[in-house]
Amino acid sequence: MTEPLKLPALKPDSVELRCETDYPGNYKDIVAGRVRRALGDALGLSQFGVNLVHLASGAASAQRHWHAKVDEFVVVLNGAVTLISDGGEQLHDAGDTAGFAAGVADGHYLVNRGAEEAVYVEVGSRTADDVVDYPDIDLIYRRGEGMFSNKRGESY
Repeated sequence: MTEPLKLPALKPDSVELRCETDYPGNYKDIVAGRVRRALGDALGLSQFGVNLVHLASGAASAQRHWHAKVDEFVVVLNGAVTLISDGGEQLHDAGDTAGFAAGVADGHYLVNRGAEEAVYVEVGSRTADDVVDYPDIDLIYRRGEGMFSNKRGESY
């Protein structure tokens, strides 16, 4: 039997699974099959977040979105996901990666269209004044204010 790991190391399974979302109203339904382990938080990282994500069959990673000031990176570990962006759809299998540069208005998200759970790692910078735009729905998130609003600025 191996010794338990001590910080700055950890076993991902030791981190609590989180299934919550901050999306208002019916916007949260799309991520009902997504659970995350916030590895970056558990390790005390402050400049970027790292999540181990389990995505059930039929679930999406998020609403389709893009960030004004946050870079994002994903690597698929198990299963397969479909990356949907302004450029179309691409199937990503285990080992495939994708990156989304801050400020590039290319709405994107991952969808698990397979029969089995998919697992991937997502990494993103933690920029306090980021703004997230959701091009398919009437939603904006302003991280600095910690609030969702519609595109006219009215809060949910």
